[in-house]
Amino acid sequence: MKRLLSVALGILTAIGGFVDIGDMVVNAQVGARFDLSLGLVVAVGVIGICVFAEMSGRVAVCSKRATFDLVRERLGPRIGLLNLVASLIVTALTFVAEIGGVALALALVSSVNELLIIPLVGLLVWLVLWRAKFSLMENVLGLLGLALVVFAVALWKLGPDWSELGHQLLTADKPADETWTTYAYYSVALFGAAMTPYEVFFFSSGGVEEHWTEKDLGTMRANVFVGFPLGGLLSLAIAGCASVALGPLAIDVASLSQVALPVGIALGKVGLAVALIGFVAATFGAACETGLSTGYTLAQYFGFQWGKYVRPGEATRFHLVLVVATFLAVGVLMTGVDPILVTEASVVGSAVALPLTYFPILVVANDKDYMGAHRNGLVANLLGTIYLVLVCVAAVAAIPLLVITGMGA
Repeated sequence: MKRLLSVALGILTAIGGFVDIGDMVVNAQVGARFDLSLGLVVAVGVIGICVFAEMSGRVAVCSKRATFDLVRERLGPRIGLLNLVASLIVTALTFVAEIGGVALALALVSSVNELLIIPLVGLLVWLVLWRAKFSLMENVLGLLGLALVVFAVALWKLGPDWSELGHQLLTADKPADETWTTYAYYSVALFGAAMTPYEVFFFSSGGVEEHWTEKDLGTMRANVFVGFPLGGLLSLAIAGCASVALGPLAIDVASLSQVALPVGIALGKVGLAVALIGFVAATFGAACETGLSTGYTLAQYFGFQWGKYVRPGEATRFHLVLVVATFLAVGVLMTGVDPILVTEASVVGSAVALPLTYFPILVVANDKDYMGAHRNGLVANLLGTIYLVLVCVAAVAAIPLLVITGMGA
């Protein structure tokens, strides 16, 4: 019974934690402009994150070591450093975006300017990273993030033409007033948002911290193969709401309040309140995960003590990284930079960094010395290779598309 509850709870927290500020904003933007014609990109991204999250979890179980620790040893310090720099930049950008997202959500609730809220959010995030247990982050924040299910309810309440939505999803054709380059840009952005590198870093490092064994492989796979796809359905619900409610009005989503607008239209103040709870929980949880991932990557590459289960006095440099990262994120946001623009930059940056993130995982997952009987099989290698090609294409195309389209304008 305890293991069954662990599976159920892990699935719920995976659903609640999958949709972060990048998924919310980019899916709403895409839904408002392209309807559900890019929905298949979300599905492809969800399958991809499932493939590599399962690999990274299996690596953590078999080796008892986290991703960057093994990357540096297996591929050497130079390749490892390149991987570190690329991943760290993207994770740091995402950390800034998530703290900004929490502040934006709280500003919607309180009507207080987000610049006054940002320092408080930074302090709260740091306190959770310093003192709170994993159970708080995974269970409380993850479960509260399930409030975003209100978007699925709102979509049903809006009464769309379901056959038309299905047609848009399956035909994957752009609207007549959009260009193919813009369509391609948002495809890359959606793909990057679904396969954000920090999810894998956090997942594997958490497995090491919680001392996963081979007995936990089933639980890990259930969390990945059920939780992430259901989280992807939430992303599609957000896009669907924007398509039905905002698309006909030609509203270009540029703020978190516009993401929530369809819920308010469909369900009124109560629905809007539930959506805001989901916004705060999802972005706060993602801020904690990205903050920890920043510390994990640096500590694992340079080989110093790390972990939330380690006393701060025994992991001084790890906790110093968390303090510095939080301070820098707050400092960037206090300049007045738009967190939504940071969000868009982070998801495009994710696409650029994907090969450096996932190639080493594929290599280590095939290493018999580390993995033994649990190294990749034919299906895992086939999917991993296909997705490695896809992420390379996305990485090469991301920056040119950003420049050509003026960041999707």
